[in-house]
Amino acid sequence: MEGVNLWKKSLVLVIVVFVEGIVKGVNGHGHGMRVGFYSNSCFRAECIVKSTVERYVKLDPTLAAGLLRLHFHDCFVRGCEGSVLLNGNGTERTAAPNVNLRGFEVIDDAKAQLESVCPGVVSCADILALAARDAVVLSGGDSWEVSTGRRDGSDSIDSETRALPAPNDSFPILKHKFSVLGLNLRDLVILSGGHTIGRTACKFFADRIYNSNGSDPSIDPSFVSTLRQICPHYEPKKRVALDTGSQFKVDSSYFVNLKKGRGILRSDQLLWTHASTRNIVKKYLSTSRFKAKFAKSMVKMGNIGVKTGAHGEIRKRCFAVNY
Repeated sequence: MEGVNLWKKSLVLVIVVFVEGIVKGVNGHGHGMRVGFYSNSCFRAECIVKSTVERYVKLDPTLAAGLLRLHFHDCFVRGCEGSVLLNGNGTERTAAPNVNLRGFEVIDDAKAQLESVCPGVVSCADILALAARDAVVLSGGDSWEVSTGRRDGSDSIDSETRALPAPNDSFPILKHKFSVLGLNLRDLVILSGGHTIGRTACKFFADRIYNSNGSDPSIDPSFVSTLRQICPHYEPKKRVALDTGSQFKVDSSYFVNLKKGRGILRSDQLLWTHASTRNIVKKYLSTSRFKAKFAKSMVKMGNIGVKTGAHGEIRKRCFAVNY
């Protein structure tokens, strides 16, 4: 009888351990991601990333938008696993949608510091996720807790950047590119709101203001002349703020501009033109509401296609795979 009871107790223990294992897996513990993943293995990790971002953005405020964009472009291709950081012929970094990306030196600097204190511990994908959050906070946005524990991918293919939302994508294509990653229409609007900071090249919207048929009817006519002054017809490399009048601050003015017909990119203005997203845009004409929702959508985006546990590697240098 005692043997039977012992067997029952052992069985219960096995079941409890098994269930705990499942719960940990779902909640991002164990081999998954969690907030404070490096608290024991490299307790200064988040502080080092934050101070590095602060140092660079203080010298060049435009880098805040660059770091946010880097994380976005990373997550939309192969998931948030640092593939956009890899250098070399035929990589994502060399593809047309990514040639204007900025902030690589910030990530490389933070990585070098981390390797000196915690070699082989902190992934480049995590550095990128943390840097994007810190850049948003420095620009006046709300903070959010970044779950860490991502590992780095080793593949980066230029042709796969077709998955990135493009300035002239139609609404159905934009919707599809977000939905295949588990992002809904609200996320499409909110994450596009990342254009609250940063600039773009004139060439990406020149066809909206210089057209043989006249300018794009969705643009406020009085704004066309302003854009033509900033972007002369034969200077396609000049750059313009994506959020007119507020390019360094995370606020709702990006959405206010859409309402006025002053979205810079066609893909931006579509959010107001299209009925299904216009009602969502209207909800974020309030800065406090937008900032709170932006933080939530960034958490959601940061979990796309992550590698954890035995998958991927911890790169020694963010621009090259380990040998």
